[in-house]
Amino acid sequence: MPDLLLEIFSEEIPARMQTRAANDLKKLVTDGLVEAGLTYKSAGAFSTPRRLCLTIEDLTSESPDVTEERKGPRADAPEKALEGFLRATGLTKDQLELRDEKKGQTYFARITKPGRAATDILAEVIPATIRNFPWPKSMRWGAGSLRWVRPLHSVLCILTAEDGAETVPFDIDGIVSGNTTEGHRFMAPGRFEVSSFDDYVAKLKSAKVVLSAEERAEAIWHDATNMAFAAGLEVVEDKGLLAEVAGLVEWPVVLMGEIGADFLGLPPEVLQTSMREHQKFFSVKNAKTGLIERFITVANRETVDHGATILAGNNKVLSARLSDAKFFWENDLRIAKADVSEWTQRLENVTFHNKLGTQAARIDRIAALARELAPIVGADADDAETAARIAKADLSSEMVYEFPELQGLMGRYYAEAAGYSSEIAAAAEDHYSPLGPSDDVPTAPISVAVALADKLDTLTGFWAIDEKPTGSKDPFALRRAALGVIRLLLGNALTLPLQTVFKDADWSDDLLSFFHDRLKVYLRDQDIPHDVIDACLAMPGNDDLALLVKRAEALSAFLATEDGENLVQGYKRAANILTQAEAKDGVEYRYGADVKYAETDEEKTLFAALETASAAVQPALEADDFPTAMSAMAGLRAPIDAFFEAVKVNADSEIMRRNRLNLLHDITAACGKIADLSRLEG
Repeated sequence: MPDLLLEIFSEEIPARMQTRAANDLKKLVTDGLVEAGLTYKSAGAFSTPRRLCLTIEDLTSESPDVTEERKGPRADAPEKALEGFLRATGLTKDQLELRDEKKGQTYFARITKPGRAATDILAEVIPATIRNFPWPKSMRWGAGSLRWVRPLHSVLCILTAEDGAETVPFDIDGIVSGNTTEGHRFMAPGRFEVSSFDDYVAKLKSAKVVLSAEERAEAIWHDATNMAFAAGLEVVEDKGLLAEVAGLVEWPVVLMGEIGADFLGLPPEVLQTSMREHQKFFSVKNAKTGLIERFITVANRETVDHGATILAGNNKVLSARLSDAKFFWENDLRIAKADVSEWTQRLENVTFHNKLGTQAARIDRIAALARELAPIVGADADDAETAARIAKADLSSEMVYEFPELQGLMGRYYAEAAGYSSEIAAAAEDHYSPLGPSDDVPTAPISVAVALADKLDTLTGFWAIDEKPTGSKDPFALRRAALGVIRLLLGNALTLPLQTVFKDADWSDDLLSFFHDRLKVYLRDQDIPHDVIDACLAMPGNDDLALLVKRAEALSAFLATEDGENLVQGYKRAANILTQAEAKDGVEYRYGADVKYAETDEEKTLFAALETASAAVQPALEADDFPTAMSAMAGLRAPIDAFFEAVKVNADSEIMRRNRLNLLHDITAACGKIADLSRLEG
């Protein structure tokens, strides 16, 4: 069976689009081939700045014949119905088959569609794929109607078998498919023929093109780290930048340059951000001092002067960029040392949301809430309020205006320069955290107070104006804010009833439900089943998330034991019998069973076990010691099992029956103290 090689060659494709485009190409083509009846062994997709490539191994050479059966009109149907059926099937009457059906004899047609050659199918599927390709942005050029991300130059499409390679012929707006491609734009111009995928990869490499993005990334990182190591330095890891740079070059050439001495005093994060965002440079740091001293750039060609001219040009541009950063830094420091309040005053003119006021008004709310939360997190109230009032001051700084991703971090630098304590300054950086599931959770009390206040103000504010996430839309990142609150509370084992923050507003229950939904998502990743969480959510105090999780973890561990599993089954049996009896009798059996009516030893033992368990469970629950409470409940497993094996609940004596039904209520009530076990599945 032949192998397919497809290359779509164009002007430079934006790096951020290449991987997605290669995957889209593979999916669209392979889906089209399979739909047309072809099969294959494997497929691979590749991308470089100037080309998308697809290779398919062991593609069937033709699609199979397909026989389709269609049911037609009855034999006694009007003649026009039969004529229409014959036109639709392309058959004659004598080619139809009459069969006996329930409603009489009926015509059936068997239509055989012959298989098609792979070349014919490819000649339809590939042009359709190119014409309808899902680029985020595309363009037209020249006089044609074809759209592509950048001007398209050529399409290579060949099928390679044991007897040689065959070009799949098609024409897309004057671009005729062929068996040739081009190498590197500068180092190996001109076209050349290829006969297979292996031949294609080898000739590309000879023409200074590395086809695999992963191979280019590995080469860049290998050369960069070796170059830095030789200078006694190390490259700052940046996987996102590495993937992007690998999409900017077809033949990576790693060069290392020096940063001017005038800029070495800039914060390392400023240097790294400026070089990454503007020049796509890797930062090279001194591991002993943590300072960024050099940079790595990746050229797309080899030069006779070994990159000296390229580095000189990069240094010139970099110096201009860093001069701007140095100016921002020095100007910001001057303001910070004089009076940080100058920045916060500017925020009085910055709208946070048209229904929630200015950034300055928001800071006032966060500061008040941080003061309120301070005792709960173990922070000094004055320090928490002070930290909250300066935490967002850097939003007015020139550095953050230029590099918004540095907000918070620059706030820490400026707060330190203004003479604030390291704990207050740290809150400026930490209060945005955690930003994502892998982000560290602040633990310093002042930072925790301000981080909680910031996120809770966001959530309560948007709930108050009824701006909540809908479906996949969450423009104000409220899901992330709720998860941040959850991680702050759990990561610091904080007891904080959220309703005390919501102050029983009319939207408070809905916001609490939103937190519970986020908590379920978070705990699902911790292997706590959703029904266990539901069983704990039904208990009082479910607005204290740390307490809620503590209960859920204990219940999950308890249910993993044989005693826990069997106790739940006993509880459900008792609850089912009790529910049926109450529905039948029209009364509730919830007034306490009396041991004096116990006839059997099993009944008496169960009465004693319930009394013992209750005596141990209640103080454990009051101390929030859920493992101890559930351990005490485990003692009920055997007495409940013995009771159901030996005792007939619906006794002939009405007094005995009522007493035993009340005893079942005592079982459900005792078990219900640890969680609402009725919500457990299975």
